Amino acid sequence: MRPRHLGIAAFLVALFGAGFIVGKSPAGAERSYRELDAFVEVLGKIQRDYVEPVDTKKLVRGAIDGMMKDLDPFSQYMDLADYAELKSMTQGHFGGLGIVISIRDEYPTVISPLEGTPAYSQGIQSGDVIVRIAGSSTRGWSNEEAVQKLRGPEGTDVTITIARAGEEERDYTIKREEIRVKSVPYAFEVAPGVGYIRVSTFAETTGEEVRAAIDRLEKAGAHSLVLDLRDNPGGLLSQAVDVTESFVPKGSLVVYTKGRSAGSEVKAFAEGADPHTEQPLIVLSNGGSASASEIVAGALQDLDRGLVVGTTSFGKGSVQSLIELQDRGTALKLTTAKYYTPSGRSIHRDTWNKSTRDLERAAEDGSLDTLADPDAPGGAHADSAAADSVARPTFKTRAGRLVYGGGGITPDEVVRADTLQALSREVERRGLFFKHAVRWAAANPGATSPGSVPPAMWNGFVGLLAETKTPYTPTQLAGERAYLERGIRRELSRRLGGARGDEAAFKVAIEGDVQLAKAMELLGRARTPGELVRLSVR
Repeated sequence: MRPRHLGIAAFLVALFGAGFIVGKSPAGAERSYRELDAFVEVLGKIQRDYVEPVDTKKLVRGAIDGMMKDLDPFSQYMDLADYAELKSMTQGHFGGLGIVISIRDEYPTVISPLEGTPAYSQGIQSGDVIVRIAGSSTRGWSNEEAVQKLRGPEGTDVTITIARAGEEERDYTIKREEIRVKSVPYAFEVAPGVGYIRVSTFAETTGEEVRAAIDRLEKAGAHSLVLDLRDNPGGLLSQAVDVTESFVPKGSLVVYTKGRSAGSEVKAFAEGADPHTEQPLIVLSNGGSASASEIVAGALQDLDRGLVVGTTSFGKGSVQSLIELQDRGTALKLTTAKYYTPSGRSIHRDTWNKSTRDLERAAEDGSLDTLADPDAPGGAHADSAAADSVARPTFKTRAGRLVYGGGGITPDEVVRADTLQALSREVERRGLFFKHAVRWAAANPGATSPGSVPPAMWNGFVGLLAETKTPYTPTQLAGERAYLERGIRRELSRRLGGARGDEAAFKVAIEGDVQLAKAMELLGRARTPGELVRLSVR
């Protein structure tokens, strides 16, 4: 990461400081300590007089969690495990095997091995079923349980038992290594002259990865760009600034924060020495785009550097300071300020129509798609000020376009993702595309990723529907065939695509992406960022 402006460096020290500063008690502290005395007295009486012995550690943890719950959905006490997990997420690496897994038919199943990792070098394949870990059956395990058992300190061994189609079960003893997670898993030309960059999270190397992707795409001939931030739950503030400064002139205000404590009011400016300011740019956003994603989208929109396409973002615009508790290995994640875009609008949504706890967890683990549709009428992510339960303040971009504050980033062009129809949704839920791909690959050794679905392949899939008693009508099968064939090709591309199987599968999946299609249509009508911004209806 390049050196950052002094102001943002000071701000990060505040965010990730190593403890509380001890000094004079502020006004009202004496009253607070009297309340603390009451807590200690109650705890003592419970320990002494409660009908059964109590676990003091549990009681104290419950009290701390209660305090956090009364603040806001984003403040949290983090124990040893929580804090370690957060650090591994933001640092982008951990000790593991290098496989993406999901539960299929009650067992953890390998979706894809990551190239260059221990699992990949040992020959673990997409479709392998992990039936035992360290000798214990994995049947009925959750995804989280399996991941916890597979991860561990670097250099340690773990033995997994694999069931593979057409073969006997086999044990693999694999040494865990540091697994680095890419913030930019995909970057390619999605059409001649149109570069596509998928950013999945904001970790320590995101800015560097985005700049490298832009350079590669420009050398390949890309003269316009799509930056996909959909379902990106955010991450490090410094990297949101780092990504933004790749596209805006040096000295541009990217974001600023305001809070109650000293030092919380900080401005971050772009410092990139050679920004890419000439290419038309579109940012893709949806209800799963949160925090750092919203900082990037909001800055690029406010500065009229590009257009935002998709649906309204999550609305998580508060700053959490990570404060380590002395000599405990634990930490407080405490809301201390709010983010504001260059035009002065707050990203944060103060009014929620859903369980804020569920939304907060979903935004952090990237599982927003498991909740009810956030863009449904009356939902948490409305696409206009009129649809919100509270009127949203209006602001102006640098060119005078109207934008809204106080509820996420509203797109310049609202495009809702297609909703899966009943049969396709059931096939995805049951993992039948994946199961069909595993069977087809086992029965057709040497097969390559298909550009279309031949009759034999389609008939095999229809047979799998019958075998699994998946309900459908001939009308449904015909009406949804385009999506079903794309799903078959997607998983076969993943299974047969070798080291680039995930990217091949992703390219098939976005063939039907209506939000991306709109972005490409707009880019096709503009030669400069100015021309693109003038296409906005607002």
